[in-house]
Amino acid sequence: MINKLNNKNNDTANIIFAVFQKSYAIEAKLIGAHNFPPLARNIKGIKKSETTFYGYSENECLAAVIEVDTNNECLDICSLTVVPNHFKKGIASKLISYVLAMSDLSHAIVETAVANTPAINLYKKHGFVEFKRWTPSHGIEKLAMSVVI
Repeated sequence: MINKLNNKNNDTANIIFAVFQKSYAIEAKLIGAHNFPPLARNIKGIKKSETTFYGYSENECLAAVIEVDTNNECLDICSLTVVPNHFKKGIASKLISYVLAMSDLSHAIVETAVANTPAINLYKKHGFVEFKRWTPSHGIEKLAMSVVI
């Protein structure tokens, strides 16, 4: 079941944080990052965020979170995390489909590490195509992808 999450609520922010930590630890290993910026995000930052969070729950446990923002006719997927014991169940795909279907915007964008092949393949499955590559100051090469909604 997919629901909007109230990240301003302390308990909810703590649960979102736990999902982020579990998922991003796996991603950091996958891409070989020793200093992975998403792992530095804290509960206070989650609570202060003006983005929108949606969660996928299974058996009353939060299994995945997608975080989105909107600006200038664009849906920005800021983060998509799945608890590792829920990998390979199609949950990330369900969350992407959900946010794309509910949007009345013209296109969506997402950024990920160039080395994150599973994420790139997932977004390609939803029609996203690469439009930019760069290396930020943290040194992890990234790419940006977009799709017309």
